[in-house]
Amino acid sequence: MKLSKDIQFPAQTHQDQWETLKQFTDARIAIGRAGCSIPTHALLDFQLSHAQAKDAVFQSLNVTHLQEQLQKLGLDPIHVQSQAEHKELYLKRPDLGRLLSTDSTQLLQQMQKDSQGFDVCIVIGDGLSARAIEENALPFIQALIQPFAEQQWSLAPVVIATGSRVALGDQIAEIFQARMLVMLIGERPGLSSPDSMGLYYTWEAQSGCLDSQRNCISNIRPAGLSTPIATQRLLALMHNSKRLGLSGVDLKDEHVVPILEEEHHQRRLLF
Repeated sequence: MKLSKDIQFPAQTHQDQWETLKQFTDARIAIGRAGCSIPTHALLDFQLSHAQAKDAVFQSLNVTHLQEQLQKLGLDPIHVQSQAEHKELYLKRPDLGRLLSTDSTQLLQQMQKDSQGFDVCIVIGDGLSARAIEENALPFIQALIQPFAEQQWSLAPVVIATGSRVALGDQIAEIFQARMLVMLIGERPGLSSPDSMGLYYTWEAQSGCLDSQRNCISNIRPAGLSTPIATQRLLALMHNSKRLGLSGVDLKDEHVVPILEEEHHQRRLLF
């Protein structure tokens, strides 16, 4: 048997020539190498990010704390549950996360019985990252209160939904007879974004809505799309949606947002 010559790699860490580009992205680029493998610190960082992503998926939403914080804003939140009663069922049966439980349906119907409907319904869903909701939902809703009051838009009771998928908000908005649905939900964690919150806006949402009827604003978090810019984009969508009577693929997001630094000119956001 012929033996191959053992290849000796240098022991020192080799820096990648793209090193300077790392300051512009959380993506795993230019991690370098040590011998024929990646450096130990890069491996450990990857393992930590993977663990954080898994924790975000399996973490339970602290409903009590969120309710208390919303009450301090003068809101009266309601907690509902989907038909996915626990996390294992939620992950295996996405369809059950799109349907309200029987008790939750009856609760909302009883609350709506004497109401004539609302302009806006806000639903806060844990989704695939309760952490994202706990860190981002409250400041986002707080930023919406004054603009809604200025427009004299009536707000349905804020709903906290556990075991939720995006379409669960459609059923809730339908029960409340709300014209505009704002669904906040924890997005599927990436290896650099376990705290990313998504927003889905729908005009006259009802059970059976197609995804093409929604507008999505994604990656709302301190290291992604900031709350002030995401709020401005949502309000622009809502104004145009109310004027045109539609949402989704027929409603284009063409809002120009001035960036926060005064020394720069306005720019169009492409997300």
